[in-house]
Amino acid sequence: MTTVSGRILTIPNALSLIRLLLIPVFLLLLVLGEYGYALLILVVSSITDFVDGWIARRFNQVSRLGQLLDPAVDRLFIFSTLIGLAWQQLVPWWLVFVIVGRDVLLLVLGVVLANYGYGPLPVHHLGKVATFALLFALPVLVVAVAFPSLAVIANPVGWAAAIWGAFLYWWAGIVYLRETIRVVRIPRGAPGGISDTVGR
Repeated sequence: MTTVSGRILTIPNALSLIRLLLIPVFLLLLVLGEYGYALLILVVSSITDFVDGWIARRFNQVSRLGQLLDPAVDRLFIFSTLIGLAWQQLVPWWLVFVIVGRDVLLLVLGVVLANYGYGPLPVHHLGKVATFALLFALPVLVVAVAFPSLAVIANPVGWAAAIWGAFLYWWAGIVYLRETIRVVRIPRGAPGGISDTVGR
């Protein structure tokens, strides 16, 4: 069983911090139309994302900070990529609003749960698959603009993954909404709360 520590100074956390610092650089390059360099940063970020997770599990460096920081950086990269591509009119703004709107929903649900004395809901596998699909789709869309000769393949693949990811993103959001409604209706102290749903 993986032990979660309260350590801050770990290699995975340092890698997550590097990914966080790369976000404004990536966004600036995207807005300036430097798609090749922006894609390079995305590749570096993806590699460090994989490496920090592997190190955390392999060398028992899983931490509470890392559990918060890693998914937060993933979402910031998704948002920055979407905003940069939409700013360059390479993707429609409705896709940005669809993705951001779902996370606004989760933020509201988190506030509701906190008011009822609950912590956040456990991560659902649909949410993980949706995030993976989006983290795959957006770099592929950047490939399409960085290397126009590959656009005939990259565009349909990227858009298929993006639409599927957005659908799963909202499907997971509806699951979280239903679970929140179920949890807040449970009398306090009764079995069946959030801790009883973990892993289901």
